[in-house]
Amino acid sequence: MLDTFLEQKSKQLVFFLSRYLRGQLPHREMHLFVWDTLEEWAQLQVSNKVPQSFREMVFWHLIYQLELCSEAELKSDRRLRRELHQCMGYLLGKTQGPADFVGVRP
Repeated sequence: MLDTFLEQKSKQLVFFLSRYLRGQLPHREMHLFVWDTLEEWAQLQVSNKVPQSFREMVFWHLIYQLELCSEAELKSDRRLRRELHQCMGYLLGKTQGPADFVGVRP
């Protein structure tokens, strides 16, 4: 069940985030996706806060970045955008994961 959630939501996250970064999705839609994801996660009733894999850590890191960073930062901070692209590439199996980040379960 957890693997299925992570697989589905990772694909959706990359889809939504890549569209957002290209200016094809409003910030509020990205925000709604994040909260829908958190709501679905809560329904799984997972009590352990430690991610089971590096991939899951990258997933949660992206979720937190999208909620904690302002819309202006997401649009203009080049370092942040490179990190977001690297994380998306990792979730798709195309790049190595980022080196310095924190990804924990909500």
